[in-house]
Amino acid sequence: MNELEIQAIFESKDQPEQQQIQLWVDAALDDYDRDTEIVVRIVDEQESAQLNEQYRHKQGPTNILSFPVEVPEGIELNLLGDLVICAPVLKKEALEQNKRLADHWAHIIVHGVLHLLGYDHIDDKEAEQMESKEIAILNRLHISNPYTEINDI
Repeated sequence: MNELEIQAIFESKDQPEQQQIQLWVDAALDDYDRDTEIVVRIVDEQESAQLNEQYRHKQGPTNILSFPVEVPEGIELNLLGDLVICAPVLKKEALEQNKRLADHWAHIIVHGVLHLLGYDHIDDKEAEQMESKEIAILNRLHISNPYTEINDI
């Protein structure tokens, strides 16, 4: 079972409901055979920028930050990690990329969960592997390939 906690610090009328986010998280965890807990924190641009600078040493807000939990050996904990999503950035990106906002949310949630599972896109081989996994998951959700237009996550 995948438990999800939503912390909606920023709210707007076009944000997905918890059950929609749960569907996307579950889809990303479909091949994962352990119970998990994930916290999704939806924030404004100010909090996103602050966290992005503090943890990634990059200026400005970003669409998502993933914080995987590193559990010490011998401790049983189902918490996979936290996702911090900047709703205003997602909305702006969806408009700029000519994508449905809900599809962009789905992509970013799947992308973040894969980061929590250890996937990354630091080098080309890892990026290709992660992107193909994202595309397959989104395809099962009937969402088109998010990389056909832009490759900038």
